[in-house]
Amino acid sequence: MPASNSFFSALSAALPQIIQRFGTPFHIYDEAGILDTGRQLNTAFADLPDFREFYAVKALPNLRILDILRRELGFGFDCSSLAELRMARMTGAGGSDIFFSSNNTSQEEYLAALDCGGAILNLDDLSFVDKVPAFPDLISFRFNPGTCEAASSVIGTPQEAKFGLRTDQLVPAFLRARERGATRFGLHTMLLTNARDWQHMYGIVEMMLQSAASVSQCLGAPLEFVNIGGGIGIPYRPGESDFDLDTFAARTSAAFHEFKARQGWWPRLYMECGRAITGPHGVMVAQVINRMSKYREFVGVDASMSALMRPGMYPHAYNHITVLNPDGREKTGQRVTVDVVGSLCENNDKFAEQIDLPEPSEGDYLLFHDTGAHGHAMGFQYNGRLRPQELLLHTSGEIECIRRAETIDDYLATQTMPCTRRLVAACDG
Repeated sequence: MPASNSFFSALSAALPQIIQRFGTPFHIYDEAGILDTGRQLNTAFADLPDFREFYAVKALPNLRILDILRRELGFGFDCSSLAELRMARMTGAGGSDIFFSSNNTSQEEYLAALDCGGAILNLDDLSFVDKVPAFPDLISFRFNPGTCEAASSVIGTPQEAKFGLRTDQLVPAFLRARERGATRFGLHTMLLTNARDWQHMYGIVEMMLQSAASVSQCLGAPLEFVNIGGGIGIPYRPGESDFDLDTFAARTSAAFHEFKARQGWWPRLYMECGRAITGPHGVMVAQVINRMSKYREFVGVDASMSALMRPGMYPHAYNHITVLNPDGREKTGQRVTVDVVGSLCENNDKFAEQIDLPEPSEGDYLLFHDTGAHGHAMGFQYNGRLRPQELLLHTSGEIECIRRAETIDDYLATQTMPCTRRLVAACDG
């Protein structure tokens, strides 16, 4: 989905000054857009007491962004690693503000999750119940029902996925957790990613409420919450429909009220959206540095797949591209079919294949839309290609660098070089 008109207008108008100050490539995020989307989510579920969004840190792990989400929107954080835990706590989050849901979890991770005020611990396997070093009072389990009509190719079809407990393991896990001292319980699942059909997400709501009723009956105690995960998608391609949040929220609210009428209680609703909150509100800007003619026509930019991995990693991934003149104006005129590529020694280092664009020239800029989630976050350092800077367009219009670009010194900082004399001695030896 192209960036919002306000974001695109502000960015294109200021582009020459931004580039003069910061250079390229860079990811830049729109604070106003992020806040507006977050408020829409909170408002949509305001009918459900204690609804809470736990932002998926993996989508955009930047301290400045996380601080805004917590301070302005009251979001908690969904974490799955030691680094994400530390980042969440650096914003002041702790205890019930953090949902820790790692997979293939180590003892070090358990200890870190339980430290510094703790977190809501979400266990991913039946065997993990006995591996938690000090069992918390509140425990959650990730549920994999084994089927899902709209299973995600990213997460995997449920029977092939490495995530979550089988249906037959669910009640035994809760009972064993109670034996270990837990008295409060929650249920979690994550079956979809980038879903734009609200009915697919609503199917998960129905499944989780049915499961909550069944588990609570076996436990003889109600569950405190159900976490339906993230999964709400965004339209990456122009013309694709938005996720109908209002209809989804209205139907979900009705389902919870009906559940309460039948059961006499209801669980809190938690979600852990990432892409839906920040995805549409980020773009990557890179400069065209080469026009190449081989068996195809190629446009080479000064960023590589290491800065935006999605298009090269997933077969059907797409990030819309706008061509900008050096002065920031959108380019029009004659169109050509090209592959847009980076500099990695890998043929899948392509941002787009056989895409129709207004003819890009060396010195122009390409704007890659919808990089506000799983963009910079999925970066890597193969070939020694380094990850770019991240900028933030504040609601005030100010541009702030919220992560500097990596340098070769950063790349070498964790390596060691033996003394030359020792190398010579080893060769002589």
